[in-house]
Amino acid sequence: MSGEKSAERQKTVRNGYDKIAKEYQADRYVFDNREELKIFVSLLPKNAMVLDVGCGAGVPVAKILIESGFEVTGIDFSKGMLKLARENVPKAKLIKEDIATLGFTKDSFDGLVAFYSIIHVPREKHRALFQSFYRVLKPNGVMLISMGSDEWEAVEEYYGTKMFWSHYRPRRSLQLVKSADFQIIFDKHILGGGEKHYWIFAKKKK
Repeated sequence: MSGEKSAERQKTVRNGYDKIAKEYQADRYVFDNREELKIFVSLLPKNAMVLDVGCGAGVPVAKILIESGFEVTGIDFSKGMLKLARENVPKAKLIKEDIATLGFTKDSFDGLVAFYSIIHVPREKHRALFQSFYRVLKPNGVMLISMGSDEWEAVEEYYGTKMFWSHYRPRRSLQLVKSADFQIIFDKHILGGGEKHYWIFAKKKK
């Protein structure tokens, strides 16, 4: 995908979520991943620093992490989503930023989550994305991410607006995570809200 086309796809995602922020937040709870998040929380040290990549409206993920006693930084490039997040999780540090260009320093976080956000990043950027995740995590830091359950790239109607998705098949996504030097804790398909997603739980090697 050319740089110009990639920028256009990112604009589609950003503008789309700005338009549907409230509607999306209202339906967000149909994706129940509390069990996976519970495992993630159990592996983090007390007062851990956690990065929520594509935090959206901050619920339920950032809210649960805050309630678990962690210091949470959430990033999203949708103004509409961040406005809701500031209302829902006022204790989180919220930053308007493109997840494909993380500006944090090396070894900044004990944990990182990306729920339903990577699937909106052009897939040719996924390798670099995982490398940046590895960079910002501390040694032994843990990562929990959701990916697409099949290979697909498209712009389609979503909540009455246009939305862009892009992901490889699960085997390819797992290879890219491993190539970033992560150690895989588990990977599995999870059905929720009538949709199937592929989840990867990984750890940064020492």
